[in-house]
Amino acid sequence: MPSDLTSHNHVGCTSFIYNTSIVPALYWLTFPIALVLNGVAAWVSLHLKSTTTFVVYLKNLVAADLIMTLIIPIKAASDMSSASNMLFEFSCRYSSVIFYSTLYACITLLGLIGLDRFFKIVTPRSKFGQNLTVSKLISASVWLIMFGGTALPNIILSNKSVANLTENKNCMRFKGPVGLQFHHNVVIYLNSLFWFVSVVIVVCYICIAKKVIQSFRKSGSNNNQGKKKIKLRVFLVVIVFFVSFGPYHIVRIPYTFQQVQYSSEASCAYLIGKFAKELSLWLATTNICLDPLLYVFLCREFEDKLISLMKNVSILFKVASAGKEEGTLPQSRF
Repeated sequence: MPSDLTSHNHVGCTSFIYNTSIVPALYWLTFPIALVLNGVAAWVSLHLKSTTTFVVYLKNLVAADLIMTLIIPIKAASDMSSASNMLFEFSCRYSSVIFYSTLYACITLLGLIGLDRFFKIVTPRSKFGQNLTVSKLISASVWLIMFGGTALPNIILSNKSVANLTENKNCMRFKGPVGLQFHHNVVIYLNSLFWFVSVVIVVCYICIAKKVIQSFRKSGSNNNQGKKKIKLRVFLVVIVFFVSFGPYHIVRIPYTFQQVQYSSEASCAYLIGKFAKELSLWLATTNICLDPLLYVFLCREFEDKLISLMKNVSILFKVASAGKEEGTLPQSRF
């Protein structure tokens, strides 16, 4: 009797997790929004000259967000219960690995943008933080470490062939003992990286807010509204960062222990952990929709270029519309 009850609970848990398409549906809803916003951001960034360190980091962040956006349809389709084994295997071996590595490239670049703001506002005399060559080398290092140090080894170590994927689909089945250990170590390393970047962002933006408010006081300004705006901006940047990425990194470590120790019998606790991880990962992914707003928020050059390009598009649209209207007028016999 207890075994029947356990079996019933397991079936109920499995059906709830796998027969619903909550997370894939959320990804499908996110994709068109992210595609439009990051498409526009990429379009604008191509027209920006890399004359400042901020623009260098911004362009790399735009590239990372665009890569994640383009992988979303593959991830959403492979996460559906009806996904083919071939699509699931491709996602496990390649696209999901690139997705995760790019996610952490985004997090690192957001930390670098915070440091860049810190150097420019708090320590404006520092030449190191405003060196274009250094910023390009740092950006290249981020990509090299994320892809060469985490993505490529994970792809290589996902080398097991799995005969039957009909039941208990799990990416860990493609990894041998070395691959499982490497996966475990990478997750801990990347989680530590996130919390380190979080501390950097909090410290940098708090120092920036204090510096700007001090400059108001030194100038004798009583611009309380300006001070509130500065505090609100700092608060929003930090809160958005933690709300987007915090839940995923709280869930990720305990889930990884379950994932690495996963056997052919998936427990209900494992399935719930997997669902929580996937839902929190989607929340982290929504940051790619917020980053384009951050560009406008923090970079006047980006905002000006966006407005200029939109005006040009509007003018071209009006000229094209006028041309069509002239073409539809009846022609004179003379």
